[in-house]
Amino acid sequence: MTHDLLYQTGLTLIDGVGDVNAKSLLAYCGNAEEVFKQKKTHLQKIPGIGEVLAKSVIESKHVLNRAEEEIKFIEKYQIQTLFFSDENYPSRLKYCSDSPVMLYYKGNANLNAERIVSVVGTRNPTDYAKQKTQELVKELSDSGALIISGLAYGVDVLAHKTALENNLQTVGVLAHGLDRIYPQTHDKIAKRMIAQGGLLTDFMSGTNPDAVNFPKRNRIVAGLCDGLVVIESGRKGGSLITATIANSYNKDVFAFPGRAGETQAEGCNGLIKQNRAALIESAADLLDAMQWLPQETKEKKKSSQIPLPVNLSEEEKTVLNSFSEKTILHIDELCSNSQFPISKVSALLLQLEFSNLIKSKPGKMYERV
Repeated sequence: MTHDLLYQTGLTLIDGVGDVNAKSLLAYCGNAEEVFKQKKTHLQKIPGIGEVLAKSVIESKHVLNRAEEEIKFIEKYQIQTLFFSDENYPSRLKYCSDSPVMLYYKGNANLNAERIVSVVGTRNPTDYAKQKTQELVKELSDSGALIISGLAYGVDVLAHKTALENNLQTVGVLAHGLDRIYPQTHDKIAKRMIAQGGLLTDFMSGTNPDAVNFPKRNRIVAGLCDGLVVIESGRKGGSLITATIANSYNKDVFAFPGRAGETQAEGCNGLIKQNRAALIESAADLLDAMQWLPQETKEKKKSSQIPLPVNLSEEEKTVLNSFSEKTILHIDELCSNSQFPISKVSALLLQLEFSNLIKSKPGKMYERV
């Protein structure tokens, strides 16, 4: 048991603090252990904390006992912990204000993979939705994208299964601890996913799959990806909640259209009609929108460009101005600074690269020339 992990786990257990305030505490105190050592007068001066939460922190030393129990579980089952300040914490989630301070992970997929697509949809898919789910994931196999979903009935589990069948890694985000699988009927596929992807959660062992946990789970599904695809959804449901969260994170959201007037198509059609999702009919539409072109295609396009005087659009200037303080930025930072979705930023970066104003680097990093 590492000393840091004890206090990091304990921080997540302090009553009333939550992920947003936990990050404020870390920013002002330096690390999780220091949070537990601060005086109440210091804590209540931290923005967002106040007297009530400061008192909760001061009176929370007992949570370290529960943290010790969780660490024993983690060590016994070889679970990886990803704390917000760790280098291997998913970089895409770092730019989401309410992302989990601590994640528990069992698997081998790179959560900072170059391309990540989340696939969500109804738990009772029509034959059309099943077909589109299978076609989408299968057609993404050449892209090497990591497929994210929630291991639920319907579209979720079908996306996982299709990914496994097409040699794509796939990660299931759970609404409970890693001591169980829900629904239990997905236990076998979950075990396959650990070997070819993984299982991820921000809930400790012993946490039941209660209804309140699923919207929290959905924020990870939305925040972890580059693009979110809604296959089929009624007027209400978890898929629409996930899409709303993804919109708030400036993620690219896509939806397959359904027949007008059909109940099971109301959600996707509504997203498209309200300009909250782009209409796609195939993986090719997604790949085109995300600017996920093969490198040789990019180079061919670049080499065919005729050098022109730099005449930047306002959007290009906005992206370029993001480099004012740092010369190298991750694409998620550029999205956050510009408030543009990732597909628009990708297109603008490509144009700026053609103009020799920036250059791309490994890991979705970009450097101002």
